[in-house]
Amino acid sequence: MVINMSKIALSRLTRAFNAAKYIPFDNNSKIIIMSDCHRGVGNWADNFAHNQNIYFAALSYYYDHGFTYIELGDGDELWENRSYDEIIDSHNNVYWLLSKFNKKNRLYMLYGNHDIVKRDPAFIDKVCKTTNNPCQKNDITLFYDINFYEGLVLYNIEEQYKIFLTHGHQADIFNDIFWRLSRFLVRYLWGPLELIGLKDPTSAAKNHAKRNKVERNLIKWANDHNQMIVAGHTHKAVFPTNGDPLYFNDGSCIHPRCITGIEITNGEIQLIKWSVQVDHRYHLYVGRTILEGPIELSSFL
Repeated sequence: MVINMSKIALSRLTRAFNAAKYIPFDNNSKIIIMSDCHRGVGNWADNFAHNQNIYFAALSYYYDHGFTYIELGDGDELWENRSYDEIIDSHNNVYWLLSKFNKKNRLYMLYGNHDIVKRDPAFIDKVCKTTNNPCQKNDITLFYDINFYEGLVLYNIEEQYKIFLTHGHQADIFNDIFWRLSRFLVRYLWGPLELIGLKDPTSAAKNHAKRNKVERNLIKWANDHNQMIVAGHTHKAVFPTNGDPLYFNDGSCIHPRCITGIEITNGEIQLIKWSVQVDHRYHLYVGRTILEGPIELSSFL
């Protein structure tokens, strides 16, 4: 019997869509969508470390300007690292800022394959609500009533259209159904081998053939359901033009010299990047650049 892996992937995306929490928004809402930070423990294997200042500057901008931050999974690297507490300690300034979003009810977190353990309520109770603060005597509350979702649906209450948000690993069976095996290989085989230049063939971000297959599944799902979808997972930013499939990808926060994301403001959507730039006096600063858009969301729907 031949198993149709693409059919299984599409059914798992549909399951995530049907179970997704609805988040109402309108044309006055301001939303920033990012994913694939892969925050680590600050060592040589922490891919987030080289962009941590860019990321903190970007999040500070979005907090100050009233945006809601939505993280589409793989925010933390919990395949290579066992301890979530060590990750928080290594990037406590980032978690402090995320906690400020949370206190303003402007934070939504999804899980991906690399932090899929966050879907376990026991994990949330144990490590996601309080953490040690080295600058204070006692532990502090990190997140209040935090939940990690497999999918969210942004529902425009004025024009009544939906935008499906998910990490996208559901389109990648090996990193979804068989995630425990994939985690074992990354933690004990491919992680160490990457140090000598070998690429992880299980990763959609590093294996072009695998990434293309994942994208085909996501595009087919969007076409079959005539439904706009925003995902991460592949680390490749995608921003369609009119007439293209309704598949968007926010890229990642571990590109070599920048981080990327998708903004939704004023009923429009755009792809942006943040990077270290140079002004006319040759001073370095963290700047925001629009890569694609803005385009009215209604034009896609």
